[in-house]
Amino acid sequence: MIPAVGFDLDMTLLDSRPGIRAAYRALTARTGVFVDVELAVSRLGPPLRTELREWFPAEDVEEAVTTYRALYAELAITPSVPMPGAVEALAAVRAAGLRVVVVTSKLGRLAQLHLDHLGMRADELAGDLFAEGKATALVEHGVRWYVGDHQADMVAARTAGVPGIGVVTGPCSADELRTAGASHVLSDLTRFPALLDEIAVGSEPSAG
Repeated sequence: MIPAVGFDLDMTLLDSRPGIRAAYRALTARTGVFVDVELAVSRLGPPLRTELREWFPAEDVEEAVTTYRALYAELAITPSVPMPGAVEALAAVRAAGLRVVVVTSKLGRLAQLHLDHLGMRADELAGDLFAEGKATALVEHGVRWYVGDHQADMVAARTAGVPGIGVVTGPCSADELRTAGASHVLSDLTRFPALLDEIAVGSEPSAG
């Protein structure tokens, strides 16, 4: 198997906040249950159910998940845009002869809609996974480094036994990412190609 670089999606490759805001506002309009949109988008990363449990009674969460995902597919795909440097980061991976694997907590079919809309091709996509749950996919798909914006992404990398590369474009600070185990921390993906040139020599993982 050709080695791969793994990427988280939301706030790593994709600024999905505009679409998520639209979907949450529509969810409130549809259900009558208030969701603080700005608070919700400030803590992207954990699974959808985690956020919806903050707003909906336990017995209504699954129905809210179904409703939100239907609204998401309708409203959230086209407003979302690549993060700075994301397109170039994927190109750098392929230029190095490596594969691109996206592992995300977002439902796989919704993640694929985003990638298709933006023309950001992944060789493999695994969705509906979080923290340690991502590790199985990282190992299965031959990921040698995992890039993410959340502490849980660094936990995923550590659990899979590969270096985690943190980007501070999401809710977590550089210190939080390092504490969670990041081997490298970048301000955003614009600096990723240069880092890849350093760490991908021989395509061997490096925790330096």
